[in-house]
Amino acid sequence: MEIRYATNPTDVKRYDTERIRKEFLVENLFKSNELNLVYSHYDRLITGGAVPVKETLKLEAGDLLKTEYFLERREVGIINIAEGVGIVTVDGEKYELNKRDCVYVGLGHESVAFSSKDSSNPARLYIVSATAHKQYPTQKIAIEEATPNHMGSDSQSNKRTIYQYIHAGGIQSCQLMMGMTLLAPNNMWNTMPPHLHDRRMEAYLYFDMDEDSRVIHFMGRPDETRHIVMRNEQVVFSPPWSIHSGVGTDNYTFIWAMAGENYTFTDMDSVSMDELK
Repeated sequence: MEIRYATNPTDVKRYDTERIRKEFLVENLFKSNELNLVYSHYDRLITGGAVPVKETLKLEAGDLLKTEYFLERREVGIINIAEGVGIVTVDGEKYELNKRDCVYVGLGHESVAFSSKDSSNPARLYIVSATAHKQYPTQKIAIEEATPNHMGSDSQSNKRTIYQYIHAGGIQSCQLMMGMTLLAPNNMWNTMPPHLHDRRMEAYLYFDMDEDSRVIHFMGRPDETRHIVMRNEQVVFSPPWSIHSGVGTDNYTFIWAMAGENYTFTDMDSVSMDELK
């Protein structure tokens, strides 16, 4: 499990491109027959990718968490981003995930494992975990059952649908919130004008992108912005003090996940276009 430490916005002003990418970008989560995890000191969020081909991959605490099992003091959300069907087995009970389906697994489950229904068409499972203090029921939700919010317009190149999976009005959790945003064809912008939520951090996974497509992800304080050029299936950590917005060379999909002090999806501080520099 890789560790990423928290940063100070005053220090980030001095970072060059390489340092910004090293601190905030996660490039290679999804590898065949591997489960890769990154532990962020921003609200103790863990992100991961599992690509079970011929093997079953187990979610384990390892040496870092200092617990008997991964979910001893944690909860986790899992979304399949591939066409191949994924199987998440929780203490012996199996949940099948088609593309864009989600399963939430609560505190206290000792065994979580990942496999693919067809090894010739493997699943690609995105994993996000936050600390937890109470057990909520394990629950699967298909994208068709998720709460859709239609936002933006073609004229502003940001027509998109936001699907909420794990949140106060959907699957209950302690602090993890998780969902997915799909941009309509010929639309490229997300979350612009941007916002801040100083009470929680956020992570974005950009996917459903062609090999030559890119997303330019904007971050930093509103008056001291920076950017990260991102490829398909890469993750970016957004600190509580940072904006988080992006524009692509084509339309794309991204999974957002949040954790921290507040459990209110609409708790955000808007940033006007005049403030951006």
